[in-house]
Amino acid sequence: MRYFKALTAAATAALALTFSPAQAAEKRTMCVFDIIGANGDIYNIMKDYKTAALGWGVDLELKPYTDEKIASEDLKAGQCEAAVLTGIRGRQFNSYTGSMDSIGSIPSYDAMRTVITVLASGNPSINKHLVSGPYEVGGVAPMGAAYLFVKDRTIDTVGELSGKSIAVLEYDTAQANMASRVGMSPVMSDITNFSGRFNNGSVDICFAPIAAYSALELYKGMQPDGGIVDYVLGQLTAQVILKKDEFPDGFAQKSREYMLGQFDRAMRVIENANSEVDKKWWIRIPEADKLRYDEMMREARIALTKEGVYDKEMMSLLRKVRCKMDASRAECVNPVE
Repeated sequence: MRYFKALTAAATAALALTFSPAQAAEKRTMCVFDIIGANGDIYNIMKDYKTAALGWGVDLELKPYTDEKIASEDLKAGQCEAAVLTGIRGRQFNSYTGSMDSIGSIPSYDAMRTVITVLASGNPSINKHLVSGPYEVGGVAPMGAAYLFVKDRTIDTVGELSGKSIAVLEYDTAQANMASRVGMSPVMSDITNFSGRFNNGSVDICFAPIAAYSALELYKGMQPDGGIVDYVLGQLTAQVILKKDEFPDGFAQKSREYMLGQFDRAMRVIENANSEVDKKWWIRIPEADKLRYDEMMREARIALTKEGVYDKEMMSLLRKVRCKMDASRAECVNPVE
């Protein structure tokens, strides 16, 4: 009888250990950048990610940041083992996925879905690019197409951009390069002050995702005679950056698959932001000018890739995706990227 009781007690203890969540889940911290903070859409997606991560063996503590620079510095300093940053800021941790936010490289949301699907595929030839030093990319979500917001709606051709001032992110070489190419005067800014400069009239133009129309009240800067140039200059992304040695084997792949599964949810947020824009603000540009923009963007990407700003392998992947979507593009006949 004593033997039976001892055996039963041992079996119960073993079961308790097997199903103990405290033992199964490692505690880690994730710094989450969201311009709105803990009430923002990105942060809300990551709250559900936190729940999913428990099933992958990690108990995440989420820390909201409204200043992206501090979030990225805290990741480097070890204040967190993971972070959610924009692709532009995340380029310092992984230039491959950081090059997704390159100018003019992803012209549509269908193209964006294709790229994120490839990144989450688990293909070893792709996965090797997702690791850089101690960091690994744990997934990507769309943040929306970016456009030029202008104070004067007569700016509807490339030539009319010359001489105008534009707020550009000081840590994104590409934006300043592009501005200089068309004769604009770049005004170095960051994500916390570029909208204020546009809204108070310090600059003529700013480059921002459509969500900024409401979130950062860019309609104030466009009043009364401004608008939004209807040409996609780039696609912004939110990217999960992991310190790979701090997470269990297989975590990063599960994370990438999860973030792909959030694509439609992120698109609903983007579509809601689009619906808030009064149609009167859109500035339609001539078809010939769209072709000029296309060529200008391509030349800038080639130059920036040669300079090492953009990753050559990602540029090649993005060109293939563009050509899959539209084989008639000039770059598909004579591929350079």
